[in-house]
Amino acid sequence: MHEGLKARDSVFDVPRRRFFKTPAGLDFSIRFHGLRTATAFGPAAGPHAQMAQNIVMSWLVGCRVIELKTVQINDALELPRPCIDMPNLGFNVEWSQELKVQQSLEEYVKGSMLVDMLIHQSTLHGGDLIELSPGDEDTVYDMSVGYDLAGIRSPKVQGFIDGMLDATEIVDRFRQEIPDEYKHLRDLPYRTRLSDSVTLSTFHGCPPSEVEAIGEHLIDELGVRTIIKLNPTLLGPERLRHLLHDHLGYTELVVPDKAFTDDMQYDQAVGILERLRAKALAKGVGFGAKFTNTLIVENHRDVFPASEKVMYLSGDPLHVLSMNLACDFRERLGDAMQISFSAGINAANFADAVALGLTPITSSTDLLKKGGYQRAFKYFKNLQKAFKKAGVTDVDSFIIASSGRDAAAWDRADSETLTQAKIDNSVAYRQRLNMENTYAKEKLDKVPPKPGTKLWMFDCLTCDLCIPVCPNDANFSYSIDVTTVPVTKARRVDGGWQVAVTDEIAANKKHQIGNFADFCNECGNCDTFCPDLGGPYILKPRFFGSLQEWQTYPKHDGFFVDHDSGAVHGRFEGNAFVSVPRDDGRYAFGDGSVDVVVDADATTVHGEAPDGTELDLTYHLLLGVMRRATAALQGHYIGG
Repeated sequence: MHEGLKARDSVFDVPRRRFFKTPAGLDFSIRFHGLRTATAFGPAAGPHAQMAQNIVMSWLVGCRVIELKTVQINDALELPRPCIDMPNLGFNVEWSQELKVQQSLEEYVKGSMLVDMLIHQSTLHGGDLIELSPGDEDTVYDMSVGYDLAGIRSPKVQGFIDGMLDATEIVDRFRQEIPDEYKHLRDLPYRTRLSDSVTLSTFHGCPPSEVEAIGEHLIDELGVRTIIKLNPTLLGPERLRHLLHDHLGYTELVVPDKAFTDDMQYDQAVGILERLRAKALAKGVGFGAKFTNTLIVENHRDVFPASEKVMYLSGDPLHVLSMNLACDFRERLGDAMQISFSAGINAANFADAVALGLTPITSSTDLLKKGGYQRAFKYFKNLQKAFKKAGVTDVDSFIIASSGRDAAAWDRADSETLTQAKIDNSVAYRQRLNMENTYAKEKLDKVPPKPGTKLWMFDCLTCDLCIPVCPNDANFSYSIDVTTVPVTKARRVDGGWQVAVTDEIAANKKHQIGNFADFCNECGNCDTFCPDLGGPYILKPRFFGSLQEWQTYPKHDGFFVDHDSGAVHGRFEGNAFVSVPRDDGRYAFGDGSVDVVVDADATTVHGEAPDGTELDLTYHLLLGVMRRATAALQGHYIGG
């Protein structure tokens, strides 16, 4: 984080020019469970909130309600790869954390500590690392847990919740890992109560009684602020299919009948929310509902394995479905409980969602598109324009003005008028969505084109599109010396080595793309937006942060560069090689069965082997290219 700012004026490939700062004279803040947050925006509980760097990148672009990725008892999931398909709509087959529960807890603590470092070194506190306006530091982390009561009550998940409620032990342990160069940061007053709020994700088909029982457990037994995430199937089959097929035109999206019959019904949901709200009120904790989960549809595409009979829809059509449902509940229940929203949020509709008084407003699908986290910059630019057009400077006044009322004459003590404005805006927005074709299939963005050229290690269009669309910042750029690598073979003949050059490999582009394997979960999103064929996460050089990690994945081609010894371990098409510099200027090189000593340009070979032994020295030369190229990246990822 610090080295990136020094060397490239960016943090995890988010450039400084896209860092969030509230414009002077404006107040984008909202109240989440009564707590102030500098904006209403945040990442949905998904790929943008699962690792420390995800949390930092989300925060830098203006996310101030960080809905952390869902944690559940089963932390040994085997998910299909790829697991995300975002050509224009959003489809996925991932549905909870991909780390062990304890690892997730530690990633969340790391992310929070890094954010605290940024705040401490910001202009608000006399530093110059980043610029912030007063109040911009106000951030809330929200837990997301699932999927049944037994799992949530388990020691594993309960330990996670306890750790989020009091992370003192982990924080103190991590203080000691801060390098000596930054030892002045070891004693910062890091947040130790990371979160005391939970968004409950009960997934599809969870019995209503189970949902209510979990809500009661969270409120009564744990005493945490609680939000219940609901499913779009609450619209019912007739209305949902009418909106999806007749109004929007997505006739290829088939929602199984079972998705409706096995799930909660509308009146059941209303009753559960009302009863849980009463319990929360009596307990003195915040309560609300989130609209919505993804929509279960039949797997009709060829991206995921055929074994995956269903997949989960997000994006444009889900925005219409979920907004209809959220506005139904707002009209039915008024402003009696907090309403959180996540479905198809983008720069064009973010201000509309703010005008409805939704808190928080989270996004995932849009942030997986071209530009990644940086797309949030336009969210706030558009909100600023909407404030200016309405002649207001804060969110509540914006809500009032959007309803046609005079915000300047509105008395802030008049909460009833604010409530009526939220309801009016919700009804009007629902009506607009159901009349216009903004989110219809005919308006859908085109699928990113693929001209047909194929990726390989040292060649692609080098458009860099794969870097920001990776939510984990696993893809990165690096430079090599433009060169030609001779295809060099050595053969043992009559007790000596014969070396011959049979071809050459052109590495004729200085700018290259690599993949940091320790951050990559092979979601496949970079392949969607890459104009070449093959997938950057598969065909571009994959670098590991330690020899142990490199050895752990023997089926993954890739490299580990040890900058202390100069050793480079590489795997090509499953075959492992190592090149280690010697004091005499030569290199020890081996392929696991033959070990020799070669010079830098692989023209001479020394070492014993039976006659007839063949050794491909091309790999020694390729490992040398990687050694030189990654030396400059030591503070970026490799060997760091």
